[in-house]
Amino acid sequence: MHLPERSAGQVRIGVALQIPAPYSTVLQGVRARLGDPLAYAIPPHVTLLPPTVIEAEQVGEVTAHLAGIAAEQSPFVMGMRGTGTFRPVSPVVFVNIVEGAERCAALERQVRSGILAQELRFPYHPHVTLAHGLGEAALDEAMESMAAFEATYAAGSMRLYEHGDDGVWRTVARLVLSGRTAGHRTA
Repeated sequence: MHLPERSAGQVRIGVALQIPAPYSTVLQGVRARLGDPLAYAIPPHVTLLPPTVIEAEQVGEVTAHLAGIAAEQSPFVMGMRGTGTFRPVSPVVFVNIVEGAERCAALERQVRSGILAQELRFPYHPHVTLAHGLGEAALDEAMESMAAFEATYAAGSMRLYEHGDDGVWRTVARLVLSGRTAGHRTA
């Protein structure tokens, strides 16, 4: 996983839709079984903002930015089914988002605006990582063992995470999607 460098007075953050139990337990178990060293450091999620470095004093402004988005957006149904990969470009195997992908993309665009505006390394593709940076055999096993995986649930909040010095991503704020708007911000 590519992590941007940070210096004293800065924090590394990310924003995501966390996958609820029991699905998160299954996905985390697969990562651990495959030998992924990040299995328990990164909760199963759909990324809305990749690892990003900000000044520590900006956390409140970032949280307010996200709270404004969450207050305008309604919960939505997420459906996951089957597996995919970014190979050969990137050694990643993931679970496909088959319902709610448009809403994820709309949230991602909103999150990546204002104080969090930035260019992406790759085009946004909502997914849930199963294996990253492992050997080909482990990536193949992830593809095959989870090919029949299916899950449907309500996505009702997004989370602001901070990356600790111990390598673990921890929730800083849970922002409930409490509005009536589906997919875009109103003026």
